[in-house]
Amino acid sequence: MEEGLEIAKELMIGLLERIGVEKEVEGFSKEGNVFIEIRGDQEGILIGRHGRTLDSLQMLINRMVNKRLEKPVKVVLDIDDYRKRRADSLTKMAVRLGEKAKRTGHAVTFGPFNAHDRRSIHIALKEDLSLRTESLGEGETKKIIIIPERKEGKRIEPFG
Repeated sequence: MEEGLEIAKELMIGLLERIGVEKEVEGFSKEGNVFIEIRGDQEGILIGRHGRTLDSLQMLINRMVNKRLEKPVKVVLDIDDYRKRRADSLTKMAVRLGEKAKRTGHAVTFGPFNAHDRRSIHIALKEDLSLRTESLGEGETKKIIIIPERKEGKRIEPFG
């Protein structure tokens, strides 16, 4: 595990140097995963719109690290706590849209989202027994639908 951490940090530092961005790179291992945290200025360049650049960097680092290891590890890359801020924002949005679905009695569809963001939304609403969530569509950018329960205990089926 420590080998994976050291390789991930080394590769991330090298990658940042090559693209001309100076950042502080820290990391730790937990539950079989490697977590790399990048701190510094110009975070937007590395995060990209809705975290797409960050997700691409994470995929790249995962491939590079696991190519060097016998046993694969999952590398989770974060920049200035972006993933936590994003999850908090998605949770608030999901709760707000869940309330709208309950108030109107109609299913609410929104997105598209990547798998990580969809998971955050599903988790945010899973305890609310008057709602259920489903992913709609194909590929990496599926949408989420929030479906309210009917008053009689029957579910409202989504349109489409």
